[in-house]
Amino acid sequence: MDRSEKAVELFKSGYNCSQSVIGAYCDLFGLDFETAMKISEGLGGGMGRLRLTCGAVSGMFILAGLAKSKAQPKDLKTRTEVYGLVQQMAKDFKELHGSVICAELLGKNTPADKGAVPTKRDEEFYKKRPCISCIRDCGIIAEKYLCEEN
Repeated sequence: MDRSEKAVELFKSGYNCSQSVIGAYCDLFGLDFETAMKISEGLGGGMGRLRLTCGAVSGMFILAGLAKSKAQPKDLKTRTEVYGLVQQMAKDFKELHGSVICAELLGKNTPADKGAVPTKRDEEFYKKRPCISCIRDCGIIAEKYLCEEN
């Protein structure tokens, strides 16, 4: 199974969108799975179910930092490289989905319409939401930019 499909399987097993993307790739960047799940849990549902930036996209951006950052506060050259990569990944995702905003991807006019409780997942959930496609595409984009060089 390739990593983008692993991300989809993680989502289907109950992890949120951000956790799924990070979980499929975290080992490539020296991050253990449990820590990756803890770091990314709050980003699901468009950041804590606020329906802001798509959690899968946020997860992809975290992978960009894991892959490229040197974690040096004054290293603006590397920060510029990471930001440029994030912008390119966002552009690629927008070309596929039209937006990086969770509410827009879900076809909702307003973010955070039902509070903090996650939506129950059933067959209807998976049929009417674009989440699996978004997660898969974030995995493919991550592979394109991050995995060839590792």
